[in-house]
Amino acid sequence: MASLNVGNLGEYLREQRRAAQLSLRQLADAAGVSNPYLSQIERGLRKPSADVLQQVAKALRISAETLYVRAGILDEREREELETRAVILADPSINERQKNVLLQIYDSFRRENGFVPGTDGTDEADGRPPADGRSGADGRSGTDDAVGADPALKADARKDDNPHS
Repeated sequence: MASLNVGNLGEYLREQRRAAQLSLRQLADAAGVSNPYLSQIERGLRKPSADVLQQVAKALRISAETLYVRAGILDEREREELETRAVILADPSINERQKNVLLQIYDSFRRENGFVPGTDGTDEADGRPPADGRSGADGRSGTDDAVGADPALKADARKDDNPHS
């Protein structure tokens, strides 16, 4: 069987499995895939689906997005954005409204720095709801206003943009 071009996914999986001190059989059981199939993935003979990669990532306790990048399913820029959003959404020290505001500010800064909404398929501009599944802080979907309806946050954001103030 010829090796598929899946980057260094198989090698990376093998390294992660060994670092977790798991046998091939243990990882296959934990991920819910067959031992031979996982072996073929590690040897670069099979290209797994995103679902299989997610199961393997969960079993290894690593980022599924990292595996998606290595498998060519997701590009690096998308992975970084998804991980940034996930960290914000997982922070237990801030409330849901604050999380929404942070995500809106993040999107605003990305646009300001040259990101064009919809070009990488990860922005709400393509018609999908925000990545967190909720509407913005002001109840609208999308990120037209970088800081929602809070004027104080708008002033703070403008102040941060101007290093001479």
